[in-house]
Amino acid sequence: MSFLFVINSSSGNSEINYKQEIEEYLQTKSVEFQIYELPNSFDKEDLKQEIKNSNKETIVAVGGDGTIKLIAELIHSTEKILGIIPAGSANGMAKELNIPINDIPSSIDLLLKNEPIKIHLVKVNQEICIHLADLGFNAYLVKKFDTLPQRGMWGYSKSAVHALINHEKLNVEIEVDGKFIKSQAAMLVIANATMYGTGVKINPDGKLDDDYFELVVIKKYSYLEVLKIWLTRLPFNPKKIEVFQTKSVKITSLKKAHLQVDGEYLGKTNEVKAVIIPDTLNIITGKQIYDNGL
Repeated sequence: MSFLFVINSSSGNSEINYKQEIEEYLQTKSVEFQIYELPNSFDKEDLKQEIKNSNKETIVAVGGDGTIKLIAELIHSTEKILGIIPAGSANGMAKELNIPINDIPSSIDLLLKNEPIKIHLVKVNQEICIHLADLGFNAYLVKKFDTLPQRGMWGYSKSAVHALINHEKLNVEIEVDGKFIKSQAAMLVIANATMYGTGVKINPDGKLDDDYFELVVIKKYSYLEVLKIWLTRLPFNPKKIEVFQTKSVKITSLKKAHLQVDGEYLGKTNEVKAVIIPDTLNIITGKQIYDNGL
């Protein structure tokens, strides 16, 4: 096996020298590898060319969910394999895949020992989604979080309070499986995975290797319910949340609403279209990621 480690030094914990720790650990292994550190300002085409020139089999995202999304965009529908060393603030996808957090040697050992699996992705408007996308409250939270100097859960907590005070509920029309549904909502989640980086399972029945994704509609605008989802591990109230399993969906909002995909804030929009892209990404996971599969 051969590896290209793509390090996003602007992700998460800036106190760790990921390049040094990866190099030191791999000195004891008979592994062909290369390290590429993303510059503060870069072009995706440059990174795509770097991946091509390296000719490495496995491309390892050393960063958070945004970095994982970036690599997935460039290598999906190819024979390349995506690996992950968590280095973000929330590390939602790493938690989803049972990849150790803050343990670089164990993360590397997974890359060396485990066989890749094939999962689906979701195309959200023109963006690839590997983890979770949402419209409304949480996207506004992500926007606010990006402006704060604090990272981690303290930063999320401050952002959540600000979002709860300032965010307005949405009036939306949902087109799903031939049905048209009108609803009010605090947020709508296009859930490719099951949980947020907080560990809260917003989509308990989701699976990355099936033929569907889920649309989770938080219908009733409850400060307590939204805050509970983000800051605790308590289950949500099913009377206030509706879930649709589907291969495609169209969401239209009366007013422009905040949109984020895999932790990347994309601005405001009136319309979101999502469609599944089946069996399209090879990825290395931790231990069994679902109770009855993989």
